[in-house]
Amino acid sequence: MFEIVKAEKEDIPEIVNLLNITYRSEESFKGWTSEAHLIQGPIRTDAALIEELMQQEGSMMLKCIDGQNRLIGCVHLRNDQGRLYLGMLSVLPNLQGGGIGKRFLKAADQQAKKMNCRSVYMQVVSGRKELTDWYIRHGFRFTGEKKDFDVDAKYGVPSQKLEFHYMEKLLD
Repeated sequence: MFEIVKAEKEDIPEIVNLLNITYRSEESFKGWTSEAHLIQGPIRTDAALIEELMQQEGSMMLKCIDGQNRLIGCVHLRNDQGRLYLGMLSVLPNLQGGGIGKRFLKAADQQAKKMNCRSVYMQVVSGRKELTDWYIRHGFRFTGEKKDFDVDAKYGVPSQKLEFHYMEKLLD
């Protein structure tokens, strides 16, 4: 049993830990969303960045908690001029494949409709075919828009040339 609710400022340390475990730790290889093979560095994010994201106009973090109130997943959402940006979708590696990610996508769609957004979009790091395939199965399409991977070195150094590819799902 799990529940998706809005995250608060006091959740930031747990969110940071979850994101770093999900994307960059040795444990990340137990799931299928690891990017540790593409980007070297122990951290994907830090408290300052998460707090900054949560404070942006039209922005929120949702968290998924289990029956014991433990954080098991999160996602960042932001209204971007009538489109909902979705980022940092993560679920603990040992719980991936159990439907939590799908529930986050449904919650994002519901939030987008509340905010009168016409679509949900994201940027995905190139080289993540299994991830982009999953998003395609859930209604997202590549927009053709790309941009250079320009992450601050404190959040990792790419082991190969990477780009961000934009994906979008139009809402009914």
